[in-house]
Amino acid sequence: MLDTLFRAYTPLLIWPGLGLLLLRFVPERFPQLLGQALYWVGVPLQLLVLGRQTEWSDRVGFIPAVAVGVLLLSLGLSLIFWWTAQRQSSSIEITADSAPSPITSTSISATVSPRATLGSFILAAMLGNTGFVGLALAQVLFGIDDLGWAVLFSVTSNVAGNYGIAVFIASYFGHSATKNHWWIQLRDVVTVPSTWAFFLGFSTRSIVLPEAIATGLDQAVWVVMASALLLVGLRLGSIKGWRSLQRAILPTLLKVLIVPGLVGLGATCFGVTGVPRLVLVLMSGTPTGLSVLILAEVYNLDRELLTGSIALSFIGLLLVLPLWLTWFS
Repeated sequence: MLDTLFRAYTPLLIWPGLGLLLLRFVPERFPQLLGQALYWVGVPLQLLVLGRQTEWSDRVGFIPAVAVGVLLLSLGLSLIFWWTAQRQSSSIEITADSAPSPITSTSISATVSPRATLGSFILAAMLGNTGFVGLALAQVLFGIDDLGWAVLFSVTSNVAGNYGIAVFIASYFGHSATKNHWWIQLRDVVTVPSTWAFFLGFSTRSIVLPEAIATGLDQAVWVVMASALLLVGLRLGSIKGWRSLQRAILPTLLKVLIVPGLVGLGATCFGVTGVPRLVLVLMSGTPTGLSVLILAEVYNLDRELLTGSIALSFIGLLLVLPLWLTWFS
């Protein structure tokens, strides 16, 4: 148990910590450039290699359904939590002169509407960092042989979540500066580089690469993993004050505790145990994804809430990881 936790915590602490330290020394645009490099080159390369090396079980069709189900479960629970918090806040304000709800308090910027804050709350609880943190954690804990479910979960979550449901939610609750046509969303889904790289790697599994190239690709995957976690640290450094974290408490509880706990219990009911069950729990409980910041810029969402959720959910993952390893491994 201690050895497993050590292997899990080492990259999650070292690389984000290094990012926090380097934030004041790197150019202001460096995190953005690093994120673009990972999106177009790093993560596609990682999925290309993993697509070539991972082994698929006879229940592989089960994973996309679970990934989409986790997205819908998170969506439904976030709406229930939001409405419950609003009703409690309203009744408190009626009976007493107390402080407003931490979700919709005066901390919301004047340029962000309550409607946009609701959309941000949903996205913070729904979109996980399966591509960066999820695959990095799975690779450290399970190795290449047990990565099939994690890779497919990540691909499904990114296509259905980040470039499907999330775009619709951001467009519905936010205020886009440009008209949102269906063909734009379709284009975004079709042109996701990670998806094409994954299927390219999977379809070329029978091709044997020279040993030097295969070794170089394996090493490149670890470089991508370190760079992705470094980016997380750089983004965490943009958090300003306790207020942002306080407003992110409810979506963080959903993202790293309630939803993965329900997924673990559900997997047990369906007879999924051992490493596959732990993979599902960890992938469904990854911290809020960095992609929410891109959606916030395009659709004028609540940036403070989303940034706070990224930071607090990452901290939350570090706290609940021993729980998941104890219950579901």
